[in-house]
Amino acid sequence: MATFVLIPGMCHGGWCFDELAGRLRDHGHRVLPLTLTGLGERGHLLSGGVNLDTHLQDVTAVLEAEDVHDAVLVGHSYGGMVITGVADRLPGRVAALVYLDAVVPGDGDSCWSLVSDRERQWYTDVVDSGYAVRPLPFFDARATPHPIASLLQPLRLTGDPARVGHRVYVYAAGWDGESPFTPVYQRLRADPAWVTYALDGGHNLMRDAPGDLLKILLEAAGSRLRSS
Repeated sequence: MATFVLIPGMCHGGWCFDELAGRLRDHGHRVLPLTLTGLGERGHLLSGGVNLDTHLQDVTAVLEAEDVHDAVLVGHSYGGMVITGVADRLPGRVAALVYLDAVVPGDGDSCWSLVSDRERQWYTDVVDSGYAVRPLPFFDARATPHPIASLLQPLRLTGDPARVGHRVYVYAAGWDGESPFTPVYQRLRADPAWVTYALDGGHNLMRDAPGDLLKILLEAAGSRLRSS
């Protein structure tokens, strides 16, 4: 049995993984879909002080409180920032990293620095308080504003990300227009240290390609055991 810790992208909560979490549980796995501080049911905690470090603390606290070891961390979109930082802070508790059409930061990178000008333009559309970015109009009705400080803060890494032996990148090949994640996918598919996939779906792979995504995550769980 693996423990999957699922981290949503911008403006989303753990609810975006409901179907996927159910399918993983049907296969006997433990699944922890998380909502980060300042979002969804935790939106009442939004303030100017909610940043990337806050979100890393959200996840590291769960791993410690739930006594999770050999976790499979899954990050969608912005969630790639979070799973990278968590693996750096608690490398002994993470067995695999799965990036779902996500940013893959290095030391000193921010979400702002890694995306395209189109995404940066979106990030400037903030709510009246100035603390958060508005959800895009086509997002799920449950989407909430996303703390802008988490997008601007650079990630600081203290170790080599390759300490986590199994790293997977899942690329959404069906964007409506140019994907900001194409360059990272092209780079990683040429790197033998990574396992990469391209799925025929839009950015929300949990909705557009649930069956294929489930197979990839089950394979990641199995590979984690074979490499331990």
